[in-house]
Amino acid sequence: MQTRFSYGGDEHIFAEVAESMSLEAFFKGLFVTNAVRDARIKGVIEICPANASYQVKFDPDQIRPDDLLVELKQLDSASETSAPVIKTRIIEIPVLYNDPWTHETLMRFRERHQDPNGTDLEYAARINGLDGVDAFIKAHSSAPWFVSMVGFVAGLPFLYQMVERQRQIQAPKYLRPRTDTPKLTVGHGGCFSCIYSVRGAGGYQMFGITPMPIYDPNQKISYLRDFMCLFKPGDIVKWKPIDRPAYDAAVADVDAGRFAPIIRDVSFSLTEFNNDIDAYNRKLEGVLHGN
Repeated sequence: MQTRFSYGGDEHIFAEVAESMSLEAFFKGLFVTNAVRDARIKGVIEICPANASYQVKFDPDQIRPDDLLVELKQLDSASETSAPVIKTRIIEIPVLYNDPWTHETLMRFRERHQDPNGTDLEYAARINGLDGVDAFIKAHSSAPWFVSMVGFVAGLPFLYQMVERQRQIQAPKYLRPRTDTPKLTVGHGGCFSCIYSVRGAGGYQMFGITPMPIYDPNQKISYLRDFMCLFKPGDIVKWKPIDRPAYDAAVADVDAGRFAPIIRDVSFSLTEFNNDIDAYNRKLEGVLHGN
């Protein structure tokens, strides 16, 4: 991968790591942005990793743009020879698939959808060659997902499925955007899944909803008191299908301050993952459940 750099005005450098999405591109972007952060380069104000790209904001009075570009290119070159390993976390996210709230919403916007006579889950199952909704839910939840970036909406994670490319779920966005999406909807557009951190407009297919808040600007949620956003780039997510009683119980626990998400520290090696993807995913799930 040959990274392309460009200036964005007087205070930004934008780097395109690759034209297509891949774990390799995400890892390279994370390596460089983590290295920039660790180096504490004078004049660097903000670092924003994104999908197969990143942006660095700097103060031109403290560092010349050309000097910063040289440093970024050096770090980019170093990423090519470094072992692709990151210290990260694996997080279990409970999901009530085919829930009543996203179902009510998607039915209000069928005229904006590719399949006005079906549901988003039925449509996604069909275009991915799966035998119905249950088979789709199994395919969606059985393998972990990689958080490639956090943003666009505050705290919203973009999630990339950690399976072979030919097995990845693909689903286009709605033909026209909706004006409403329930908070904590689990959605999908293109090759990315996401969780809508707040209620608002949207265009991703809607598959379900999680009872687990992922963004709290007031920092009153028990597990978000140290930082208002749950996710960080490089996190790994494992969906856990739940039923309505489990969803209601989790909501009650969140409200009472009792909900304790399952989050485990893990060292993730891209080389080992690529050597045997299914075996490595089983290893990650073992870490999640303390095996």
